[in-house]
Amino acid sequence: MSAAARRLSRVDTTLQDPLVGQVLDGRYRVEARIAVGGMATVYRAVDTRLDRVLALKVMHPTLAADGSFVERFIREAKSVARLSHPNVVGVFDQGTDGSYVYLAMEYVAGCTLRDVLRERGALQPRAALDILEPILAALGAAHRAGFVHRDMKPENVLIGDDGRVKVADFGLVRAVDTVTSTTGTVLGTVAYLAPEQLEHGTTDTRVDVYACGVMLYEMLTGGKPHGGDTPAQVLYHALHDDVPPPSAAVPGLPYELDELVASATARGPELRPYDAVALLAQTIEARSALSVEQLDAVPPQARTAGHDNAEDRTSVIPRSLTVSRSAGLDGMNRTSRFETPPPPARRGGGTPARRGMLAVVAAVLLVLGVGGGIWYINSGQFTKVPAVLAQPEAVARERIVGAGLGVTVERAFSDTVTRGEVIRTDPEPGDRIRDNDTVTLTVSKGPETVALPDLKGYRLDKARDRLKSDGLEPGLVTREFSDEVVRGQVIRTEPGAGTKASSGSAVALVVSRGAPVEIPDVSGASVEDATATLEGEGLKVKVAPGRVNSEFDKGLVAEISPGVGKQAGAGDTVTLTLSKGPEMIEVPDVVGDSVDDATRKLEDAGFEVDEDRGLLGLFADEVKGQSVDGGETAPKGSTITIEIG
Repeated sequence: MSAAARRLSRVDTTLQDPLVGQVLDGRYRVEARIAVGGMATVYRAVDTRLDRVLALKVMHPTLAADGSFVERFIREAKSVARLSHPNVVGVFDQGTDGSYVYLAMEYVAGCTLRDVLRERGALQPRAALDILEPILAALGAAHRAGFVHRDMKPENVLIGDDGRVKVADFGLVRAVDTVTSTTGTVLGTVAYLAPEQLEHGTTDTRVDVYACGVMLYEMLTGGKPHGGDTPAQVLYHALHDDVPPPSAAVPGLPYELDELVASATARGPELRPYDAVALLAQTIEARSALSVEQLDAVPPQARTAGHDNAEDRTSVIPRSLTVSRSAGLDGMNRTSRFETPPPPARRGGGTPARRGMLAVVAAVLLVLGVGGGIWYINSGQFTKVPAVLAQPEAVARERIVGAGLGVTVERAFSDTVTRGEVIRTDPEPGDRIRDNDTVTLTVSKGPETVALPDLKGYRLDKARDRLKSDGLEPGLVTREFSDEVVRGQVIRTEPGAGTKASSGSAVALVVSRGAPVEIPDVSGASVEDATATLEGEGLKVKVAPGRVNSEFDKGLVAEISPGVGKQAGAGDTVTLTLSKGPEMIEVPDVVGDSVDDATRKLEDAGFEVDEDRGLLGLFADEVKGQSVDGGETAPKGSTITIEIG
């Protein structure tokens, strides 16, 4: 089944989901269920306030009573909200509605990396690196912000229909300096857990590096590095066996990819790159060393370890299943399954040692009188541009100068590359270039920021145009009364004028409703008089098409909206509803009734009652007459006088 078909099949199951079709927290209309995990269900929803599609991650109600799960859930919202990165799934909101605890997140239309691997198996090296690099960029941002993901796996990598790669599910995120040992359990997904997670339950940035190495192995081979029928078997292999080189499963894969996987998945955390930023630098360098043919080589679609879906879920693993590397294993062969071979000689002759060797060889050839000139022109005159992407400017300069090349520097804004680090080079890394030629480095100035303009007094349409021309996006518009700013003009922006904002940020606008006007009482007035009064207050008047019964005569004003005494802005419209006269109802016949019975009948019918006793009726209790005869009609609410005698 294709990834798209699987997604459709998941959506079909939403017919039985009680949340689908509901509005959560009075704001989020749940449209379809996307996926179900161990802690939460993810839905596609619409934010009815902002009219945008988003994803709602709703904790299972059975877990919402557990304070530790709710705390972890809320921690995800706070952690990811601090990460503004194009390769991280953004979190917009967090809240509760009854037994539902939820996160409102960015919706990414597409599939997961797991879907891709199930459908395609092993990927071409170029595709694998194209996916890995944005993953590492996202994790690098998290690591530099002080967070560890702790649950990296293909299910948490989203690939949008537009090709964007995003990292999701920071539900297990922890601060780098937070102790993460658990009492008797290990949180995570078995196949991607680093040995130190399995053995000690402790984590730092290098556990994410390890998981990325396993994912790279899986993308290159189509299978996981450690097989097993049970989680315990997978744990055992992870603790005692190195991740094998991908080329053992897919012959012909370049050494550089074997080396990259080995570096990321070293069993000792001290042997791995310190964080995702360091691994990204290694990845870019490895890519630059590969030829087009190597990058685009089509892998055989065979899997070495098979794919066990049971391992793909985040699990709580009893500590008893994690086996100490020193317990009862003295007689077993601990020889690594993958011994890293020595690195090959650098190609391109860019280092000082290489240039020195070439000079010696050239001198020897000249002494021997053997074709030194031709050899020099064909080989010694060229070098390769070193791989310096994502490296600090000083380091990049040193490497390029060390290769015998000149350097010029340009600077550009970047939302993804840290300020002061290299965005790109011209020529590109790995390109052949003549000795002593110049490499142009483009160094990041960080995210482009814009000072918010002062838009007070701008008409709304002009304010929106100005924001767009400054590289900003007009956001939510709210309206307030103002004695100073003319109706329809901007009072202020949020954030305020002068605030620095990233290019493309949304800016909220507060627009004037004009000075407040108190609605006068024009009930019972003619339309002409009421209109004159309201227009004199700077208000507009609209007459509603329908009419209502009221105490006022037909054609006079019966109702006013907004109500009397409410505030409106100059230029606001007041709606008048006219009277069609009082409602006429039949008068009950109460002659001969007692006073109490007659009063009750008339009041129940909708009339007021007045008594006329005279001198003879002071002590009587029988109605002798009524002002409107029974059976006739009178205005509802009018007074009927009863004669008592």
